Parts: sequence; structure tokens; C-alpha cells
Amino acid sequence: MNSETQAKLDQAIALKIDGQYDDAVAILQQVLVEQPNSSDARYQLGLVYGFTGLFDESIEELTTASTLAPTSVEIQVDLALTFSMLGMYEEAKCEFEKVLVLDPTNKRALDSIKFLSESL
Repeated sequence: MNSETQAKLDQAIALKIDGQYDDAVAILQQVLVEQPNSSDARYQLGLVYGFTGLFDESIEELTTASTLAPTSVEIQVDLALTFSMLGMYEEAKCEFEKVLVLDPTNKRALDSIKFLSESL
């Protein structure tokens, strides 16, 4: 990613943190025009969509980000948490299991799988 595109991504993240979701989405979509395979931009867009209640879009972007960056524990955890939040427990458990392949001591994944196993 070139420095100009990275600067846009950084700006979008700052806007997301500040709660300016519409502006963040607009910039992230610009980044994706320039870099359609940017796992970082797709991940951030998925998070913003989740924050604004666009859950189908959130899952789609987080899943794409996960495919583009299959070794990113952070993306896998957030995808699993999104599934869990939406009551998609089998999908969440599957994603948490992927996290444990990458990071066998990941406390969040271990605790979540235990909770999901007891709840299902």
C-alpha cells in the first residue's frame, strides 16, 4: 500500500474511533477502489458496518478480510465475535477454533469456545 493510500486508511480509522462512521465508510470505500484486496481496509469497513447495524455487510467484509489475511488473529476474533453477537453460534465456534490454530493460548477464543459449548 502506498503512503497516500495508507494515510487515507489511517484517516478512516481515526474517523471510526471518533464515531464519524459515514465519513469513515466513504474513505474506506475509496481505499478499496485503489486497493480492492486490502485486508486492513476490508477489516475496518467490516467493523464500521457492525457498529452501524449493517450486520450482513459487516460479516461479508470481515469474512473477506479473513480470507485475505488468514493468519490475522485480530480479524478472526472480531469475525467470531460478530457471529456470536448475532446468535450464529456454530459459525462463531468455528472461527474461534481457527483462532486457536493460529494462537493456541488465545484467552478470548478459549473462553468463548467454553461458553459456546456450554450454551449450545
